[in-house]
Amino acid sequence: MDQALLDSLLNLFRGAIPTVILVLFTFAAYNFLIHRPLNRVLGERRERTAGALARAQADIAAAEAKAAEYERRLGEARQVVFKAQDARRKEIMQARDAALAEARQQAEKKLDQELAVLKSEKSEAMARLQADIEKLAAEVIRTILRPVTTAPASGGGR
Repeated sequence: MDQALLDSLLNLFRGAIPTVILVLFTFAAYNFLIHRPLNRVLGERRERTAGALARAQADIAAAEAKAAEYERRLGEARQVVFKAQDARRKEIMQARDAALAEARQQAEKKLDQELAVLKSEKSEAMARLQADIEKLAAEVIRTILRPVTTAPASGGGR
């Protein structure tokens, strides 16, 4: 029986040789036609994806840098505008102060002129009053010193 079993196994292996060759051929064809090109394409795809991801990250970093630069320039522009406004406000305040000082100076000048006119009028009025006082005093003195005319005495003795 051992010989029959060995013959049977030998026939079985002889019959399996074309199947093994076909399986090996199929494996080689699969490896050559599908697996290697598929791995190559997947590798390229992986590299492209990684490259695209790296480019996207670089683009994001560049956009963030541009945004930061924009914010910095915007801040500088705001400061320039605020400084210009402040300078304009100071100019306006100086012009207003100068106008107020001029108006105050003119008012004081006018006041001084009016005070001088009033002082002059006061002096003239005092001079007229003094003259009038002297006339009235002279008249009062004349009236007091005028000889009194006496009426004839009516005989009346004591």
